[in-house]
Parts: sequence; structure tokens; C-alpha cells
Amino acid sequence: MSSSITPYVLLEAQAPQIPLVCDSPHSGTMYPDDFGHVLSHAQLRAGEDTHVDKLWSATPSVGASLLMAKFPRTYIDPNRTLNDIDQLLLGEVWPEPLQPTEKSRLGFGLIWRNLNATTPIYDRQLSIAEVRNRIDQYYLPYHAALNDAIEEKVKQFGSVWHLNLHSMPNNAYERLQIKNPPHPLADFVLGDRDGTTCEPEFMDLIENNLRSMGYSVARNDPYKGMQLIANIGKPKENRHSMQIEIRRPIYMDEITREPSSNFEVVQKDISTLLEKIASYLKEQKLPNIIPTQ
Repeated sequence: MSSSITPYVLLEAQAPQIPLVCDSPHSGTMYPDDFGHVLSHAQLRAGEDTHVDKLWSATPSVGASLLMAKFPRTYIDPNRTLNDIDQLLLGEVWPEPLQPTEKSRLGFGLIWRNLNATTPIYDRQLSIAEVRNRIDQYYLPYHAALNDAIEEKVKQFGSVWHLNLHSMPNNAYERLQIKNPPHPLADFVLGDRDGTTCEPEFMDLIENNLRSMGYSVARNDPYKGMQLIANIGKPKENRHSMQIEIRRPIYMDEITREPSSNFEVVQKDISTLLEKIASYLKEQKLPNIIPTQ
């Protein structure tokens, strides 16, 4: 636990810049003292996208920026809208109109109510002041930093590509209450909200490269992408955004949260993928990009 947490860390490009921004909103492992949960720290860690930031640590070396949340998603989830709040979680009536989504119904809205379908995080209701503090101190600063990074790339290049980075539990279908899925959970799930947030060529590039490395890949099944890519992805305005989910058992132990013996392999493959992405973006012949030789 920590009483004072920096909301995020932003790693800037360490090579000639390309119009790519990556963000890991759910890999935070610093837990604020005012959380007030009833679960153990070990239980809460099941909600983390643990090590995702490390898997993508080569991002700055290809000329892109990498934004990483330091706070946990179970405390407040930056990949939700501000009105995706479950009124049942609150001890007071929220003063603005709420629009809780299916995620809130499952207990995974802006403020998580449950860790899973049968495990509540709190034995109490939260106050408006508590939720406001989480929004002001963590959610809004993270979004402001991401927005600034996106707009900086647009200003420099006239375009931007954004990767929203996540990991998924091996029981994702069960967690989402999806019965009898037609196939096993893929190693990587690429989400573009059914083709609305990203150019298809970029999706193809990432899928084809992952498949060539031996991974199984699915699109929008079971994750399509949420708030962040919905806000950023506007392909007609040359703003492309997609979500990438990695199945946790291919790189870590879901119980201990420790990297597995395969972690470095996956990390190296992602670094190779980032190099392929950089080459693709350099070929776009955008302003300020050094063309490939």
C-alpha cells in the first residue's frame, strides 16, 4: 500500500520519433492507503495486467512513447467512462446522470464492485467524496497525459497510431459470463470495436506478424476495446487506435503473478513486433519521419 502515488509514468521516445503512442492503463501495482477494501492484497492482484508494461518496454527504443498507470484498475479504471458508475456501490445519490454499462452490471465499471462474479471488493458503500478523489487524483491526470501524448503526435505528424495494452485471464470467457465459447481463448486478442477505431492495414500487420511467431490471434473476441480506443480512434481523421490483449498464461503464473520461463520469449517477440510497426509507420511518408533505407 502507498499513501502517495504518482498516477502514471510516461516514457518518451529514445529514437527518432514515429507517430505511435502506447499505453498500459491496468498494469499499476501501487495500492493507495484509502482504498478501504476487504480483500487481501494477493486477491486484488488478480485484477492487475501484471507485467504488461514490462512486456512492451522496448516501445521508446523504436521512437514511440509509453504511458503506464501506477494505480490499480480495481481502485479506479481509466478504461471506463466517468458515468459508468454503479449506483448500488454508492452510499449517496450521484449528482450527475449515470450510464452504467454491462461492465458495471458485472461489477467492473469505473469503480470495481467485484473482483469476480462471487467476490465483492468492499463490505460498505462508497461516498461521493471518495469517488471524486479517485477521479481527480488518478483518472483525470492519466487521461490528460494520454491526450497530450496523442495530440503531440498529431501536431508533429498529422496522424497517430495508438496501442492500448492489456492482458487477459485464462478464464476470460467465464469471467464475462460467456457460455460455450466456439473456440479456446486466443493468445492475443486485437480489438478495434468491430472495425471502427483503426485502419484495417494496421490490424492486419499486427495479426500477421503475431501469427508468424506462432501465436493464435482473434479479433474482437471476447474483447472489442473500451473507452480509451473509442475516444482516440477516428480513422477518417488519421487517428488509429486498437486494443491488444495478451493471454496471461503465455508469460506469467496467474496465481503467483511471477513471470514464467516464457516471459523473455514473449517480450522479445513483442520487441520484434514493435520494430515491424515502426517500419510500417516510417513507410507512410509522414512529415518528420525518416524514411526507411
